[in-house]
Amino acid sequence: MKFVPRLSASLALAALALAVAAPAARPAAQAAAAPQTDEAKLLSAMHGISSHALLGHVAELVSEKYGGRLTGTADYEACVAWVESLFRGWGVEPGGENGTYRQLFPNPYTVVFPGGVCELALPAGKGGLVKKSYRYEDEFIPGGTSGSGEVTAEVVYAGYGITAPELGYDDYKGVDVTGRIVLLEPEVPVAPRGETLEAFKKWRPYSFHQYKLRNAAAHGAKGMVYNYGPIGNPNNAYVEGFVYHHVGAAVVADVFAGTGRVHKDVVDRIRKELRPRSFATGKTMTIGNRTEHHPDGVGINLLGRITGTDPALRDEVIVVGGHLDHLGRMWELMPGADDNATAVAVTLGIAEAMAKCAVKPKRTVVFFLFGSEEQSEDQGTEGSRFYVEHPVYPLDKTVVFINLEGPGSGDRISASGGTTYPGFWRFVERANAAYVRRELGTGPASYPARPRQDSAWFFWKGVPSLTFGADGGTPPPYPTYHNTRDSIDLVTPEIMEDIAQLLFMTVMDLADEPALDFRR
Repeated sequence: MKFVPRLSASLALAALALAVAAPAARPAAQAAAAPQTDEAKLLSAMHGISSHALLGHVAELVSEKYGGRLTGTADYEACVAWVESLFRGWGVEPGGENGTYRQLFPNPYTVVFPGGVCELALPAGKGGLVKKSYRYEDEFIPGGTSGSGEVTAEVVYAGYGITAPELGYDDYKGVDVTGRIVLLEPEVPVAPRGETLEAFKKWRPYSFHQYKLRNAAAHGAKGMVYNYGPIGNPNNAYVEGFVYHHVGAAVVADVFAGTGRVHKDVVDRIRKELRPRSFATGKTMTIGNRTEHHPDGVGINLLGRITGTDPALRDEVIVVGGHLDHLGRMWELMPGADDNATAVAVTLGIAEAMAKCAVKPKRTVVFFLFGSEEQSEDQGTEGSRFYVEHPVYPLDKTVVFINLEGPGSGDRISASGGTTYPGFWRFVERANAAYVRRELGTGPASYPARPRQDSAWFFWKGVPSLTFGADGGTPPPYPTYHNTRDSIDLVTPEIMEDIAQLLFMTVMDLADEPALDFRR
């Protein structure tokens, strides 16, 4: 499609309505209407994307029938089958392997069942002890790949849980954690920004949750309380019999109480001096979970395709999508409305509009819904990592990857990568000016830490990658990330509609541009 100046959406629709209605009043001999322009056909398809339909997709995705969409489970596969049925009904072609909509990959997973315990023995009067039990989700949440069972042991504070001889740093030096529970910090003591960015790159391999768990187990620990939230997260390794929780500030404060140390001061000194401050707390803790590990699980990436019409351009691919999976149940349902059901809904809205549009793209458009963004035995985002290592479509023919992450709550469209790829961003800006007119915000594409988004793997492979979401508005008065509160009640249907309409017009414009190369 050649991009030309356009009427506002309302004026264009009014003009289209008049054009359609006028011939009916003419004599039969004059009743033949002028052919509808490509412009009008595109506008009609764009306005077929409705907030009502998108919200309906979100409602389906967060329902009990899909069990929180943990990759590898039967619930997740049922969700995949539902999306496949939509694609087939709309005429979106199978875009995966062997004529299917799927790409399969190894995906161990762990199911968390109801029940669990997090208790700390605290001093009481006259040398006695009293057990303090912590509240599920508010103060602790089960580790998503925890072993099954219960551990009672002394808690040892082991800082960031890092053993890095080449950096002259070892949190386990001088402390014995054999048979004990370790309290660990997330990330590393060097920030991935500003003047510390280059230093951070040396520490990066030690920032992964998986590393911290395996290193604790290798030093003989039987359990871990991880100062991470408390946030639900299955993105970890599995070690048989190793039990862990994610805990919040209340648990950490109680562990430190009476030790003569203040948690914030200890962390600040570690970060300032890059020296461990590990110590035995003298506190006894009980942690336990009920889980079931499936080492032979299979993950599914889901790909639908609209093949380009131009023989010279159809081998070039525009990829649009986001991750389909979420956390499953920990032990309650994690709905994952804005993480990432809204992104799936937006992708489905674009796919339906493009499939039904009378104007077809010249380049091939692939709708990609990733599995296992939340899971990995290694670094995370397993589905996208597997794809870039085993691409269905050559990466050097993938002109851009448009990732969607949390596009369902707020009043502003945000995107990472626009300043890195200004040539691409111009397509977004002019589509927004012509059709949507939402406030836009963007910044660089940068992934110095863990690959927290699927776009990181594409970016590292040289594929121009942007991630779209929503922000602004009035945030809820409580955290919603990776917990039971990420519900459909938080979704703003209008922002989903605007993002879907914006990206539909942007992708159609990109698909028809004679030459695209954002890699330079």
